[in-house]
Parts: sequence; structure tokens; C-alpha cells
Amino acid sequence: MKKIIVSFILIVLGGVTGYFVQPFLQQQLSAIGISKTQHTNSNDNSVKKEKKILYWVAPMDAKYRRDKPGKSPMGMDLVPVYENEGSSEKGLVKILPIVENNLGVRVDKVKIGQLDRQIKTVGYVTFDEEKLYHIHTRVEGWIEKLTVKASGDVIRKGQKLFELYSPSLVNAQEEYLTALRSKNSLLIQASKDRLLSLGVTLGQIKRLKKTAKVRQRIVFYAQHKGFIKALNVREGMFIKPSTEVMNSGQIDTVWVIAEVFERQSAWVKKGQRVSMKVGAFPEKTWQGKVDYIYPILNAKTRTLKVRLRFKNPQQWLKPNMFVQLTIFSDYKQKTLYVKREAIIRSGNMERVVKALGNGRFKSVKVKTGIESGAYIEVLKGLEQTDQIVTSAQFLIDSESSLTAEFGRMEGANSVTTKKQSKAANTAWIEGKIKTIMPEHNMLTIAHKPVSKWGWPDMVMDFPVNTSLSVNNFTPSQSVHFLVEKKPSGAIEIIKFMQMDASDHSANKKDRGH
Repeated sequence: MKKIIVSFILIVLGGVTGYFVQPFLQQQLSAIGISKTQHTNSNDNSVKKEKKILYWVAPMDAKYRRDKPGKSPMGMDLVPVYENEGSSEKGLVKILPIVENNLGVRVDKVKIGQLDRQIKTVGYVTFDEEKLYHIHTRVEGWIEKLTVKASGDVIRKGQKLFELYSPSLVNAQEEYLTALRSKNSLLIQASKDRLLSLGVTLGQIKRLKKTAKVRQRIVFYAQHKGFIKALNVREGMFIKPSTEVMNSGQIDTVWVIAEVFERQSAWVKKGQRVSMKVGAFPEKTWQGKVDYIYPILNAKTRTLKVRLRFKNPQQWLKPNMFVQLTIFSDYKQKTLYVKREAIIRSGNMERVVKALGNGRFKSVKVKTGIESGAYIEVLKGLEQTDQIVTSAQFLIDSESSLTAEFGRMEGANSVTTKKQSKAANTAWIEGKIKTIMPEHNMLTIAHKPVSKWGWPDMVMDFPVNTSLSVNNFTPSQSVHFLVEKKPSGAIEIIKFMQMDASDHSANKKDRGH
């Protein structure tokens, strides 16, 4: 009980003391310029100093802007853009972290080092033409007893191919036997040379001399091993010396014909190492070399033909197989290089988007050199310490290019360029009015697809040029309107044509004016 009484007395004393001491403390605080009122004003000033929202923008389309929160055409929440977020520097773009994340922006460092020149290309397997053989007879006659029956048959060296009956060969044999009986050495040698020139072998001549018997059919043998590539005769056919009886080939070694781009043609040298992959054997890699570089460039494809040679002892490589190739070229010079996908090419200009930190980006011109695999050399425009955007750079570049003034033409072509630019930034669109906003001079229109700009059919708010009035329209009214894209990325309706059923065809006719 005593504790409760003591606590009560202390509370009363504290309240009385505070009542009398407060004026003194207030006076002291006022002396040093601090007061409750000033503290409140300080908070008010900090609120006033908060950044002002200029407009709201779609995360995936920086050109879609609205004056209030809402949804983008893709159904995403609009994000605010604050004042003083930009920069007076031309081409500089600042992106909020949430927008950067939604865009999927990836940044990579500029690399320096020895860029290995690897020429990746494709080709096809073909025969080693040094091992292709064509078989002809030197006299006319008839094919008899053809031992090779079809293309693709494997043949051995010395194997019998066919027998030929030829009156010319019969007469030449008789002349040789007559010369032998005459024992005239000059006549014997002349008869023997005639048989050789008609395709009779030395072995057949020796047998003829030994037996002294004329053979009605002369046998033809394979001079090389391989397989029959093409068989052009059948038994009983009459042939002449111009007739190709058959041809054979070998695939113990094969050629691969590859195509190299014109810009890479100077890298290729005879004897360079080549690596090859074939779809039929994905686990195996063939090693070969550059055997020959053709002297003429293909006028249509602008490529240089290169011949490669590969050993094929197991004959896994078949003629006409499609192959993937990597030609290795030495390049010992150190250089700056970036990923190839970071380069933006437009006309005769090449650009990259530099990441400046804190959500700031800027498109810059670069000059590129050689390409090697996934990388490309940068000769001018970047430093080793720079960072560049390798993903979503096209969206950032389109925004940066609006203020960077890339590629402006001067002189006689400037008027033509401006006309072309105006035509590219305007489009006629058909739609139906949903809402009229006279206080903002805006219309909400459900419009049809705009193929020129890649827009799908959707409902959008369109600002109307101040020279036009929206009071003449009513909801659900069909209209045909001309939209212009401004350099800032904003859009505006600059002309109308009604789309009533009675004058629909007439308006179609006026569209081109």
C-alpha cells in the first residue's frame, strides 16, 4: 500500500514540475532558433522539395506516355517519370530500376586481349577429284559379259569389269600374229604398239604371242580400287570411244567445299587447321586443313570458296554430307572486343549503348573490325573501362537516338530526308470513339491494328492538336484520323475524317490527300 502512495506522489510532483519548468525550457529553445513550429515547417519544406512527377510511361515502351497512372497496352502498370531525372547531355537516357528490370537489361564489360580468329561456316563433303577415274574404250564395239551391275559396287584393282567385242581389235591381233610369223622386228614392234594404243595390255599381248590365237573378246580390268560412281552401259550395248562406260571414285580421303564471307577472306591461308562436325556423328570431331583457296569470289553470294581435305579411313564421311566447320586463323595482336549482339547496325552506322551507372545509358558510335565467333573487334568509340548493354539495347537506343541526332543529313538531300521522316512518323488509323475529354482536348479511341508501327488493335488515349476541337464528336462515332509521332516520342491527332456508311467510300478515296 505504501508503494502505491509513494508512486502517486511522484507522479503528481512530476506533473507540477513540468508545468513550471516548460516556460523556461521554451525560452531557452527559442534563444537558439529551434521551436516546435519551426520543426513542423521544416517537415513541410522537405515535402515541398519532393520531386514532381512529369508523366507516366509504359515500362516496355518509353513512347507510351500518360498524365496519370494506369495500364500500358500490354497490361503493365505505368511507372512515373520525375523532373530533373534527365540530363541536358544529348542522347542520355535514365531508366528507373523497375523499368530496367522489366526490360531485362544486361550489362557486360569491354574486353581486351588476343581475339582468336575463328571462322565458323558450313560446307558439304564431295569426292577427292584427284581420285576420280573415267573408263572409256579406244575402239568401238559391243559390251559383253558386264561383271559390274550397278552404281556403288566396290571394285578392286585388277578386277575384271567387262568384255568387249570389236572388229578393230580382232584385226589388230591378226596383224600382230602375221608380223610374228614374218620375223620382221620393225613390223612386229609396229603391230605391238598398235595393240597397246587400242587399249590391249602387255599381259594380253604376251598371251597372244604365246598361244598364237586371236581372242574375239578383249577383257578390260580396273586400274584403281574404289567403287563405281556411275555406270552408263549394259550388256549388249554398242559403244564408241566417246562413250563413258563408267567412272569410279575413292573416299579414303575426301574434299569439303566451304563458303567464307568476303570480309573474312583475307584470314584464310593454305595449310590452316580446320575442325569439322557432322550431324551423323555428333560425338566425333574431324581434323583437317585448308587445301586450296579458289581465286574467284561468288558474285551472287559474295563468298569465297575454300577447299578442305580430310582423311576418311573408315569411310564415315559420305559425299554430299552437310558439315559445320571452324577454320582457325592466327591473330596475335591485342585489341578491344565486345559481344557481337551488343552492336546495333543501321545503314552505314554502328552503335553500342554504354551503361554509365545509376540507371543512365547513352548510345555512342563505334567502328568495328574483325568478327570471331561470338565477339567482334572495336577499333574506335570505346575504352577498356566502359560497360555496354548486351540485352534490350535496341529499346534504349531508340530513346537515346531521339536526342542524340545520329545520322543527320545535310545539303541537297536534307529536304528529301525530312519528307521521308514525316511520312514514316504519320499514319492513318481507323477506330471508334469511346470517351471524349474536352478539358484535356483528348479522345479515347478503340482503333484497328496499325501494321506500319506494329500496333495491335487496342484502346488508347490520343491527344488532339490544339487546332482541332473534340466537341464535334460523340461517343461510338467511327472516325478515320491521322496520327503523328513527335521527336519526343509523344503522339498527337492532327487530322480527322468521319467514317459514316454513306461516305465511307469517299473517305477511302480522300485518304491519300
